[in-house]
Amino acid sequence: MPSPHNINQDHEAHHLDRPQPQPQPTHQLRHRTPKKRLVTHQNGNTNIFIWLLAILCTIIAIGVVIGGVVVFIGYIVIHPRVPTISIANAHLDLFRNDYAGLLQTQVNIRVMAKNGNFKAHATFSNIKLKLSYEGQGIAFMVADPFDVPKNSSRYLDYVVQSSSIPLTPDQIEDVDDTWKRNIVGFDLKGDARTQWRIGPFGSFKFGCKLECQLKFHPLNGSYIPSRCTSQSK
Repeated sequence: MPSPHNINQDHEAHHLDRPQPQPQPTHQLRHRTPKKRLVTHQNGNTNIFIWLLAILCTIIAIGVVIGGVVVFIGYIVIHPRVPTISIANAHLDLFRNDYAGLLQTQVNIRVMAKNGNFKAHATFSNIKLKLSYEGQGIAFMVADPFDVPKNSSRYLDYVVQSSSIPLTPDQIEDVDDTWKRNIVGFDLKGDARTQWRIGPFGSFKFGCKLECQLKFHPLNGSYIPSRCTSQSK
C-alpha cells in the first residue's frame, strides 16, 4: 500500500540538490573603483594661472558694473540733449512773376543752431540746406563748422535770391492761385552734423535732418510761424 507523499521532504531534498553560491574572496569585496578628480598641479593643488584668470575675470566684471553705474548716474545728472537747428524767423522780400512765365524771388531766412546742454559746448558742421519752390531748386545754404557755448544759441542769416525761374503752365496757375489765397510755400530740406563732449563720458556725435515748408503771405512778405526743427537720424 503506497505511503503518503511528504511535500516538505521533497522540497528540502530539491533545495539541497541546487548548487550553493560560492563566497567571494575578501580582496574582491574590498576593491572599489577610484573616484576621478581634476589635478592641475603635480601636488594636487589648482594651478596658479587658473586663480589669476579667475581674479582677472572678477576684476573686469566689477569694472563693467561700476562703469555702467557711473554712466547711468552721469546721464541722470547731466541729462544730455541733442543740439538742433531750426528756423527762427524768415521774410519774403520778393515774389514776382511776369507774363513770360519767369519767377523772381528773394527770401530772408534766419537759422538757429541751439545747444541745450548745460554742461558741454557743441560743434555744428556739414550744414547744407536746400530751398526750392514747386520742385525747382532756388539755392543752397551752407556754413563752415562753428561752436555753440553750453546752454546757448547761434544764429545764421541767409539772404536767398533766385534768378529768373522758368515756370510750366501748371506752375503759373499755382502762382496765380497763390496770390489769390495770399499764401505761398517754399520747401526746405537739409542736414547737419553735431558733436559735443561731456567730461569723462566721451564725445557724442549725431546727424540731424531738417525738412519742412516755409509759408509766407506774399502781399506783405510776412512769415507764417510753424514748427521747423531738425530731428536726429
